[in-house]
Amino acid sequence: MMLDKFKLDDRVAVVTGASRGLGQGMAVGLAEAGAKVVLVARTLSSLEETAARIVKQGGKTKIVQADLSKVEEADRVIAETVAHFGKVDILVNAAGTQVRKPAFEMTEGDWDYLMGVNLKAPYFIGLAAAKEMAKAKRGKIINITSLLSFIGVSNISIYGASKGGLASLTRQWAVEWAKYNINVNSIGPGYFKTELTAALFADPEKAKWVLSKIPLGRTGVPEDLMGTVIFLASEASDYITGQVINVDGGWLSA
Repeated sequence: MMLDKFKLDDRVAVVTGASRGLGQGMAVGLAEAGAKVVLVARTLSSLEETAARIVKQGGKTKIVQADLSKVEEADRVIAETVAHFGKVDILVNAAGTQVRKPAFEMTEGDWDYLMGVNLKAPYFIGLAAAKEMAKAKRGKIINITSLLSFIGVSNISIYGASKGGLASLTRQWAVEWAKYNINVNSIGPGYFKTELTAALFADPEKAKWVLSKIPLGRTGVPEDLMGTVIFLASEASDYITGQVINVDGGWLSA
Protein backbone atom coordinates (compact mmCIF):
# COMPACT_ATOMS: atom_id res chain seq x y z
CA MET A 1 0.00 0.00 0.00
CA MET A 2 1.25 3.46 -0.89
CA LEU A 3 0.47 4.87 2.56
CA ASP A 4 2.84 2.32 4.10
CA LYS A 5 5.74 4.21 2.50
CA PHE A 6 5.04 7.13 4.82
CA LYS A 7 5.33 5.01 7.97
CA LEU A 8 8.45 5.40 10.07
CA ASP A 9 8.13 2.25 12.16
CA ASP A 10 11.55 0.98 13.32
CA ARG A 11 13.22 4.24 12.22
CA VAL A 12 15.40 6.25 14.61
CA ALA A 13 15.30 10.03 14.22
CA VAL A 14 17.54 12.63 15.85
CA VAL A 15 15.94 16.09 16.07
CA THR A 16 18.02 19.07 17.15
CA GLY A 17 16.26 22.11 18.58
CA ALA A 18 13.55 19.75 19.82
CA SER A 19 12.83 21.70 22.99
CA ARG A 20 10.50 24.27 21.42
CA GLY A 21 8.87 25.70 18.32
CA LEU A 22 9.37 24.09 14.95
CA GLY A 23 11.79 21.46 16.22
CA GLN A 24 9.38 20.33 18.90
CA GLY A 25 6.52 20.10 16.42
CA MET A 26 8.53 18.02 13.97
CA ALA A 27 9.79 15.71 16.70
CA VAL A 28 6.22 15.01 17.80
CA GLY A 29 5.15 14.48 14.18
CA LEU A 30 7.92 11.95 13.52
CA ALA A 31 6.95 10.07 16.66
CA GLU A 32 3.31 9.99 15.55
CA ALA A 33 4.49 8.40 12.29
CA GLY A 34 6.21 5.64 14.26
CA ALA A 35 9.81 6.79 14.66
CA LYS A 36 11.84 6.51 17.83
CA VAL A 37 12.95 10.09 18.43
CA VAL A 38 16.10 11.39 20.09
CA LEU A 39 15.49 14.92 21.37
CA VAL A 40 18.47 17.28 21.39
CA ALA A 41 18.75 20.81 22.80
CA ARG A 42 20.41 22.73 25.62
CA THR A 43 17.39 23.21 27.91
CA LEU A 44 16.53 20.03 29.80
CA SER A 45 13.17 21.17 31.18
CA SER A 46 11.85 22.02 27.72
CA LEU A 47 13.13 18.73 26.30
CA GLU A 48 11.21 16.96 29.04
CA GLU A 49 8.02 18.70 27.88
CA THR A 50 8.57 17.41 24.33
CA ALA A 51 9.33 13.93 25.63
CA ALA A 52 6.14 13.93 27.71
CA ARG A 53 4.07 14.73 24.60
CA ILE A 54 5.65 11.83 22.72
CA VAL A 55 5.28 9.35 25.57
CA LYS A 56 1.65 10.37 26.08
CA GLN A 57 0.86 9.29 22.53
CA GLY A 58 2.67 5.98 23.01
CA GLY A 59 5.95 6.89 21.34
CA LYS A 60 9.53 6.05 22.27
CA THR A 61 12.05 8.79 22.89
CA LYS A 62 15.38 9.66 24.47
CA ILE A 63 16.65 13.02 25.68
CA VAL A 64 20.23 14.09 24.97
CA GLN A 65 21.02 17.47 26.47
CA ALA A 66 23.80 19.05 24.40
CA ASP A 67 25.29 22.33 23.26
CA LEU A 68 25.93 21.74 19.57
CA SER A 69 28.03 24.89 19.22
CA LYS A 70 30.77 22.61 20.60
CA VAL A 71 31.88 20.25 17.85
CA GLU A 72 32.62 17.34 20.17
CA GLU A 73 29.00 17.37 21.34
CA ALA A 74 27.82 16.35 17.87
CA ASP A 75 29.78 13.10 18.02
CA ARG A 76 28.46 12.44 21.53
CA VAL A 77 24.83 12.89 20.48
CA ILE A 78 25.16 10.38 17.64
CA ALA A 79 27.16 7.97 19.80
CA GLU A 80 24.47 8.04 22.51
CA THR A 81 21.76 7.54 19.89
CA VAL A 82 23.48 4.45 18.49
CA ALA A 83 24.19 3.11 21.98
CA HIS A 84 20.53 3.48 22.98
CA PHE A 85 18.61 2.62 19.80
CA GLY A 86 21.27 0.79 17.77
CA LYS A 87 21.36 3.13 14.77
CA VAL A 88 20.40 6.50 13.31
CA ASP A 89 18.18 6.67 10.22
CA ILE A 90 17.03 10.29 10.20
CA LEU A 91 18.54 13.60 11.25
CA VAL A 92 16.51 16.80 11.42
CA ASN A 93 18.69 19.89 11.88
CA ALA A 94 16.09 22.20 13.40
CA ALA A 95 18.14 24.10 15.99
CA GLY A 96 18.48 27.78 15.13
CA THR A 97 18.75 31.23 16.60
CA GLN A 98 18.31 34.86 15.58
CA VAL A 99 19.77 38.33 16.11
CA ARG A 100 17.72 41.26 14.81
CA LYS A 101 19.48 44.57 14.23
CA PRO A 102 20.77 46.66 11.32
CA ALA A 103 23.81 45.33 9.46
CA PHE A 104 25.81 48.41 10.50
CA GLU A 105 25.37 47.33 14.13
CA MET A 106 26.27 43.66 13.70
CA THR A 107 29.50 42.56 15.39
CA GLU A 108 32.00 39.78 14.94
CA GLY A 109 30.46 38.21 18.02
CA ASP A 110 27.04 38.23 16.34
CA TRP A 111 28.57 36.57 13.27
CA ASP A 112 30.30 33.84 15.28
CA TYR A 113 27.18 33.18 17.38
CA LEU A 114 24.74 32.92 14.48
CA MET A 115 27.03 30.98 12.18
CA GLY A 116 27.96 28.68 15.05
CA VAL A 117 24.38 27.71 15.84
CA ASN A 118 22.80 27.94 12.37
CA LEU A 119 25.54 26.52 10.14
CA LYS A 120 28.51 25.07 12.02
CA ALA A 121 26.40 22.95 14.38
CA PRO A 122 24.27 21.41 11.58
CA TYR A 123 27.43 20.68 9.60
CA PHE A 124 29.17 18.69 12.30
CA ILE A 125 26.19 16.74 13.60
CA GLY A 126 25.29 16.03 9.97
CA LEU A 127 28.78 14.70 9.44
CA ALA A 128 28.57 12.47 12.51
CA ALA A 129 25.14 11.14 11.53
CA ALA A 130 26.13 10.55 7.90
CA LYS A 131 29.07 8.37 8.94
CA GLU A 132 26.62 6.03 10.67
CA MET A 133 24.15 6.19 7.78
CA ALA A 134 26.90 5.35 5.29
CA LYS A 135 27.56 2.09 7.13
CA ALA A 136 23.90 1.14 6.70
CA LYS A 137 23.77 2.46 3.10
CA ARG A 138 20.63 4.40 3.98
CA GLY A 139 19.68 7.66 5.64
CA LYS A 140 17.70 10.87 5.55
CA ILE A 141 19.08 14.27 6.53
CA ILE A 142 16.65 17.18 6.68
CA ASN A 143 18.01 20.67 7.22
CA ILE A 144 15.69 23.46 8.31
CA THR A 145 16.61 26.49 6.25
CA SER A 146 14.33 29.51 5.79
CA LEU A 147 12.36 31.62 3.38
CA LEU A 148 15.23 34.05 3.99
CA SER A 149 17.56 31.72 2.08
CA PHE A 150 15.86 33.21 -1.01
CA ILE A 151 14.77 36.75 -0.15
CA GLY A 152 16.30 39.77 1.55
CA VAL A 153 14.79 41.36 4.65
CA SER A 154 16.19 44.20 6.73
CA ASN A 155 17.92 43.67 10.08
CA ILE A 156 18.66 39.93 9.80
CA SER A 157 21.63 39.87 7.44
CA ILE A 158 23.73 37.26 9.23
CA TYR A 159 20.75 35.01 9.90
CA GLY A 160 19.87 35.10 6.20
CA ALA A 161 23.47 34.33 5.26
CA SER A 162 23.60 31.36 7.65
CA LYS A 163 20.37 29.89 6.29
CA GLY A 164 21.48 30.48 2.71
CA GLY A 165 24.66 28.59 3.55
CA LEU A 166 22.63 25.72 4.97
CA ALA A 167 20.56 25.52 1.78
CA SER A 168 23.79 25.31 -0.24
CA LEU A 169 25.21 22.70 2.12
CA THR A 170 22.12 20.61 1.50
CA ARG A 171 22.97 20.41 -2.20
CA GLN A 172 26.65 19.66 -1.60
CA TRP A 173 25.89 16.79 0.77
CA ALA A 174 23.16 15.44 -1.50
CA VAL A 175 25.64 15.01 -4.34
CA GLU A 176 28.55 13.74 -2.25
CA TRP A 177 26.58 11.23 -0.21
CA ALA A 178 24.22 9.90 -2.88
CA LYS A 179 26.56 6.92 -3.32
CA TYR A 180 25.71 5.93 0.25
CA ASN A 181 21.96 6.18 -0.45
CA ILE A 182 21.69 9.16 1.90
CA ASN A 183 19.00 11.65 0.89
CA VAL A 184 19.67 15.23 1.95
CA ASN A 185 16.90 17.80 1.66
CA SER A 186 15.78 21.00 3.33
CA ILE A 187 12.54 22.48 4.53
CA GLY A 188 12.32 26.25 4.17
CA PRO A 189 9.71 27.60 6.58
CA GLY A 190 8.15 30.97 5.90
CA TYR A 191 6.96 33.11 8.80
CA PHE A 192 5.83 30.98 11.74
CA LYS A 193 4.69 32.12 15.16
CA THR A 194 7.32 30.78 17.57
CA GLU A 195 9.47 32.15 20.39
CA LEU A 196 12.04 33.12 17.76
CA THR A 197 9.61 35.46 15.99
CA ALA A 198 7.74 36.76 19.05
CA ALA A 199 9.45 40.16 18.93
CA LEU A 200 8.60 40.57 15.25
CA PHE A 201 4.91 39.80 15.68
CA ALA A 202 4.72 42.05 18.74
CA ASP A 203 5.12 44.98 16.33
CA PRO A 204 1.68 45.58 14.72
CA GLU A 205 3.12 47.20 11.59
CA LYS A 206 5.62 44.42 10.96
CA ALA A 207 2.99 41.76 11.61
CA LYS A 208 0.67 43.45 9.13
CA TRP A 209 3.45 43.57 6.53
CA VAL A 210 4.19 39.86 6.95
CA LEU A 211 0.55 38.86 6.53
CA SER A 212 0.26 41.04 3.42
CA LYS A 213 2.93 38.91 1.76
CA ILE A 214 1.31 35.51 2.42
CA PRO A 215 -1.30 34.42 -0.17
CA LEU A 216 -2.89 31.97 2.29
CA GLY A 217 -3.50 34.89 4.64
CA ARG A 218 -2.02 33.47 7.82
CA THR A 219 1.30 32.68 9.45
CA GLY A 220 2.39 29.11 9.97
CA VAL A 221 2.17 27.01 13.12
CA PRO A 222 4.56 24.16 14.01
CA GLU A 223 2.00 21.54 13.00
CA ASP A 224 2.19 22.83 9.41
CA LEU A 225 5.63 21.23 9.07
CA MET A 226 4.69 17.75 10.30
CA GLY A 227 3.55 16.40 6.94
CA THR A 228 6.60 17.69 5.09
CA VAL A 229 9.13 16.33 7.56
CA ILE A 230 7.41 12.92 7.65
CA PHE A 231 7.44 12.81 3.84
CA LEU A 232 11.15 13.67 3.60
CA ALA A 233 12.02 11.19 6.36
CA SER A 234 10.07 8.35 4.76
CA GLU A 235 10.47 5.96 1.83
CA ALA A 236 7.96 8.05 -0.10
CA SER A 237 10.75 10.58 -0.84
CA ASP A 238 13.50 8.10 -1.79
CA TYR A 239 14.08 9.71 -5.22
CA ILE A 240 14.22 13.27 -3.90
CA THR A 241 17.54 14.75 -2.82
CA GLY A 242 19.25 18.14 -2.83
CA GLN A 243 15.95 20.03 -2.69
CA VAL A 244 14.48 22.80 -0.56
CA ILE A 245 10.75 22.45 0.00
CA ASN A 246 9.41 25.83 1.04
CA VAL A 247 6.51 25.77 3.49
CA ASP A 248 5.67 29.45 3.27
CA GLY A 249 1.95 29.88 2.63
CA GLY A 250 2.74 30.83 -0.97
CA TRP A 251 5.07 33.76 -0.23
CA LEU A 252 7.67 32.90 -2.91
CA SER A 253 4.97 32.37 -5.52
CA ALA A 254 3.35 35.78 -5.06
